[in-house]
Amino acid sequence: MTPKAPETERNNAHEEEAQLPLRERARREVIAWAWIIGAFLVIYSSIGQARVIPSESMENTLLVGDHLIMSRFGYDAGLPLTPWHISLWRNPQRQQIIILRATFEEGQPDLIKRVIGMPGDTVEIHDGAVWINGQRLVEPYIKEPMDPYERRGPYHVPAKSYFVMGDNRADSYDSRYWGFVPRHDLVGVPVMIYLSIDAPKDPGQARTQAWEPGHLTERFEAYASVLIHPGSVRWKRLFHFF
Repeated sequence: MTPKAPETERNNAHEEEAQLPLRERARREVIAWAWIIGAFLVIYSSIGQARVIPSESMENTLLVGDHLIMSRFGYDAGLPLTPWHISLWRNPQRQQIIILRATFEEGQPDLIKRVIGMPGDTVEIHDGAVWINGQRLVEPYIKEPMDPYERRGPYHVPAKSYFVMGDNRADSYDSRYWGFVPRHDLVGVPVMIYLSIDAPKDPGQARTQAWEPGHLTERFEAYASVLIHPGSVRWKRLFHFF
């Protein structure tokens, strides 16, 4: 017996589908879309999400307009469209970049910082450097040398908490100001830069507001400007993995 060609099999399947009652076809369509939506929600709530960098606090490691793929896998899982979430089994390492919930200030968007102090550490800042348990921390990633006159600490990092800082120490709102990050506030880690746009600064502003929460018009204009000025894309930063 000669097997049916794939095209013939597809045509027969379409004909069988068309012969089904309207109610049955609608039921199958609803089930298919339910699977698609369910898969999306699972991925969004516990595997990966997209983020965009709105400020200079992590320069030059991350620039304003860098678009990131973030992994939540093993760090956090949440119920979509609700504030409910649970911490999972993975924990960050020292000097790893993390994304965290800014629960210390209502309405503050998620932040991205670098882990400096681990649970049980004593962190001090003096002589233009960070000191962990009395040892100077080597930090080749910071944007520029720290202020030699800045003196903070000692900070004793509690259990299940972290001390975090931005790489641009002169322009970073971090644990020096609002304290430690509880483990349950960690969301995930960046995986890859998939897009980076150098949007023009807004008149009278120090930086573009296109990537700030709520500025949808400015963000749309930034994306649209890429079609006219493709040079605004930082092509060399695309597909950079962490």
